[in-house]
Amino acid sequence: MQNNQAPIPYPPRALSTKDVLYLKDALSWELLAFKKFHFFAQQVSNLEIKQALEKAGKMHQDHFQKLLPHLQVDNNATLTSLPNQQQGQQS
Repeated sequence: MQNNQAPIPYPPRALSTKDVLYLKDALSWELLAFKKFHFFAQQVSNLEIKQALEKAGKMHQDHFQKLLPHLQVDNNATLTSLPNQQQGQQS
């Protein structure tokens, strides 16, 4: 199955409820992955493996930090500032 939709060039100004729920799930997944890599890095004595685990954990921590600001916006204020698209549809 191919996805023929063009990617969105920039994020939407307001998030839907579904977007917020997905972001919360993604944050949970990234946090869990970070915790697991951190835990396993503490368990190994091989320095090369330890560094690889720490690097993978850092990547998930960075992903978490990139996602978090998207949930720290005042979505209600953004929604009220958008033009009401239903006004043009009413007769």
